[in-house]
Amino acid sequence: MATINAYRMDGLGNDFIIIDRRENSIEISKNKIIELGNRDNIGFDQIILIEKKQKNVFPITIYNSDGGEVSACGNGARCVAYLLSEKLSSKNIELKTNNRILNAKVVEDFLVELEMGKPLFGSKEIPLSKTVDPSNISLEIDNKIFNSGFCVNVGNPHIVFFVKDCFENNLKVIGPKIENHELFPDRINVTFAQMIDRENILVNVWERGAGLTKACGTAACATAVAALKNKISERRVDIKFKEGFLSIEIDKDENIFMTGPVSKVKNINIEV
Repeated sequence: MATINAYRMDGLGNDFIIIDRRENSIEISKNKIIELGNRDNIGFDQIILIEKKQKNVFPITIYNSDGGEVSACGNGARCVAYLLSEKLSSKNIELKTNNRILNAKVVEDFLVELEMGKPLFGSKEIPLSKTVDPSNISLEIDNKIFNSGFCVNVGNPHIVFFVKDCFENNLKVIGPKIENHELFPDRINVTFAQMIDRENILVNVWERGAGLTKACGTAACATAVAALKNKISERRVDIKFKEGFLSIEIDKDENIFMTGPVSKVKNINIEV
């Protein structure tokens, strides 16, 4: 085993371990990620690796606490951008996931805006296992029908249900069943969203591969997209989590912008 320096950060309680691999090629196995991700150990929602710079872009590799690699993590990307901003003394940071470029800007201390790109709506793009209307999905879970689910890919796949009370259903029970439903070949993130008004939405999120989470940046984006497409919200909306909110704005070209707080950077040592 080797002891390495890493960083702990969070965005609204959505917490991460960040490892900087720009200069040292640190290897970490799936089993080690699962071990470290356990809440009885270090514990985190995602572990994010900063890779060697390509021109002026910083690739990042993202793993959920179950050891599975994912393509997007909005809050995590904002945390990485803030960390790199401090290291490089630059307010603008460009990140690259395995399927899109993310432009980040430090707006003020501990507040980061991230351009997430455009949503994808096609059955194959989300992806779904069969061609159906992604904006009107019905699922039967434990003999209960969940209607009008809205599926979208915002870097990773999401389904959003608009309900009267987003905490009425036990997400610890039904979340993993929806996540692993046969309709979703790559599994899916699950959000129950409650409209407060046209500019404020309360959410409860089950995150694919991480479980019940205090906050999820891509879920906030997916919820804003679904609400706008359903014509029940404005282009700018605040998505409210247990520890605060993320401001999501969708421009006329369907580019998604997410702005929200990040924590201070905490240096930690971990054994890999």
